[in-house]
Amino acid sequence: MVTVEEIRNAQRSNGPATILAFGTACPPNAIMQADYPDYYFRITNSEHMTDLKEKFKRMCEKSMIKKRYMYLTEEFLKENPSMTAYMAPSLDLRQDIVVVEVPKLGKEAATKAIKEWGQPKSKITHLVFCTTSGVDMPGADFQLAKLLGLKPSVKRLMMYQQGCFAGGTVLRIAKDIAENNKGARVLVVCSEITAITFRGPTDTHLDSLVGQALFGDGAAAVIVGADPDLAVEKPIFQVVSAAQTILPDSDGAIDGHLREVGLTFHLLKDVPGIISKNIEKSLVEAFSPIGISDWNSIFWIAHPGGPAILDQVEEKLGLKEEKLRSSRHVLSEYGNMSSACVLFILDEVRRKSKEEGKSTTGEGLDWGVLFGFGPGLTVETLVLHSVPLQAN
Repeated sequence: MVTVEEIRNAQRSNGPATILAFGTACPPNAIMQADYPDYYFRITNSEHMTDLKEKFKRMCEKSMIKKRYMYLTEEFLKENPSMTAYMAPSLDLRQDIVVVEVPKLGKEAATKAIKEWGQPKSKITHLVFCTTSGVDMPGADFQLAKLLGLKPSVKRLMMYQQGCFAGGTVLRIAKDIAENNKGARVLVVCSEITAITFRGPTDTHLDSLVGQALFGDGAAAVIVGADPDLAVEKPIFQVVSAAQTILPDSDGAIDGHLREVGLTFHLLKDVPGIISKNIEKSLVEAFSPIGISDWNSIFWIAHPGGPAILDQVEEKLGLKEEKLRSSRHVLSEYGNMSSACVLFILDEVRRKSKEEGKSTTGEGLDWGVLFGFGPGLTVETLVLHSVPLQAN
């Protein structure tokens, strides 16, 4: 007779969860940030609001964003004025877009990840899908499974309305799945489309305007599994530990509400201050078991909520300029893509490490941290371990 303990031991993996492949995707419509204020005020019929436009111009200039990608085009917005008004009932229209386009963009990223992984998609056992763009039943996870042609028995988890910290959450969940299910291969997808939040300007809700200046569309996918088969799989990063915490005195710092007018965002002015004040505590809790207290000795994957968050974290911790280089690069090239951002940054770090001939996937360093910041104010902290890069 087999014991429960023997069954449990047989179910568990031996090694840590490991990222085995990446894929990213954006809509084809690229918008240059320098041109965006003129475009935004024109398309929303708000050119008479000259003072507000000047304010928005300054927001865009300070954003450190060079370009963003958006599914919404000028033609579409001209045909659908309810989306360009500040508060017109338009949820049905927005939902019609994201319910179709979020899984489609996710498929594009997932297909690239599966190709890099190099294994048949029939080996995918679990799917974790995350989006803050709309809600539906059956969800975007179901639609993606159909679009990719995954097995009907794939075990799915759908995460809606988590916001910017969720790129960390999906990796935490994938870690738990991979390490507790021997042989599991988890496809993780974050797909975000701003059609749910786009709206015209108003001087009574300036934090909405901040969102219009920062957010972009994008999808990222990773494949996670433990005990990789080194004959056919290439480890990229190991996920060593994961934690989530709600920051003190942060109620209402970031929240969003799904209404008839779409998803509305509210931000307190001092979000960067709250994060930078509390970040060291999360670092100490994550790295003291490893014996690390020099924050410049690790590689960094920090969600770029905006340039002020990166600036204040850098200053508070005395980080060298290059530490947040990849976070700044992704913000500059894509804007804030909510949950997908940290996965873009991870991919950028491993790509740059290889290009620059570093000894590991983590900029030549062994240990790294991934931070997701978002509504709540919630912080996800993951400890990562890099993998040696073979000199070519």
